[in-house]
Amino acid sequence: MSRVGERIKEAREKSGMTQKALAKKLGVAEKFVNEVETGRKIINESLISKVSKVLNTDLNDINMVVTDEELQKELKAEKQVRQTKPAEVNEVWNQAFGSVLKNVPIYDYSLAQVKGYKQLATASNKIDGHTANKVFYLKIENNDMTGYRIQENDLALCYSIKEIENNSICLVEFNGKRVIRQIKKLDNVKALLISNNGSMRTETANIKEVKSIAKLYRIEFDL
Repeated sequence: MSRVGERIKEAREKSGMTQKALAKKLGVAEKFVNEVETGRKIINESLISKVSKVLNTDLNDINMVVTDEELQKELKAEKQVRQTKPAEVNEVWNQAFGSVLKNVPIYDYSLAQVKGYKQLATASNKIDGHTANKVFYLKIENNDMTGYRIQENDLALCYSIKEIENNSICLVEFNGKRVIRQIKKLDNVKALLISNNGSMRTETANIKEVKSIAKLYRIEFDL
């Protein structure tokens, strides 16, 4: 609280006048009076004189003169408050949204380098029920699976897997190549790797020779 504000408050209370009544006599808002008394607003000399007349007290005595140094300190403090509050609010919002949104990486089939990100909502650190850190996008590199409506440059949302899931469409590594295939288990030893670029093609593989990398569960594409 500034010394001017303190004196105004003391004089007002001594005269039995409310902030609302003083504001009305000065032709200002009640909020302004409150901010002057609490030191959040700086009052000029002409208004000090007007307050002095209304409250019948001298607020312009030598002890009440606000020096340039004091004025600058108050102005600096007010500026800091104005600059700090929006930053604090933004940080709160960033933290709040950071807890429900996650940057999901986009990879090519090698998974060696992030090509970009898309934000997805999380719930209890999961995306669509899958652990958030295991979910990623895969950019489709060819038209091997057009029969499944999966085309080159589409984005497939996936999650990491270590074992083959029957009747699923997965990114697998087989014969030294990474490909998207539908997997159908024939038994505990062999599986069919199915592609469809307009006509269906199947390969029989030993399950132990197929490295499961990710299961695709959603396709996104531009119209």
